[in-house]
Amino acid sequence: MRPGDVLPPLEIPITRTLIVAGAIASRDYQDVHHDPELARDKGSPDVFMNILTTNGLVGRYLTDHFGPRAVLRKVAIRLGAPNYPGDTMVLTGTIEAVDGTTATVRVVGTNAIGNHVTGTATLTLGSAE
Repeated sequence: MRPGDVLPPLEIPITRTLIVAGAIASRDYQDVHHDPELARDKGSPDVFMNILTTNGLVGRYLTDHFGPRAVLRKVAIRLGAPNYPGDTMVLTGTIEAVDGTTATVRVVGTNAIGNHVTGTATLTLGSAE
């Protein structure tokens, strides 16, 4: 593992169920995450994914790649284009730095509109003891 290495992409279908379940699981009861009519009343074409679901998917992407011994130490993300039902988010990652067993990874998640999420994560990678 070296800076510049690219992680394989992960495609995540954005379903209405994923959006609503993620909002409920994270106790985010804002109507824009579960009620299409109220979301439209507020100017959105449909319900959209909340940041906590996105954060969880970023964590899943990284720990699926680095394995069960990887520990997320810091995740700093920023949302951009909303994730709406019927779209697909593609997560990609590039290793920015490696220091011993610690890696910093740049993560980008794109959808049909543009970048949904951008940010970095710092992980400690476990040994193969």
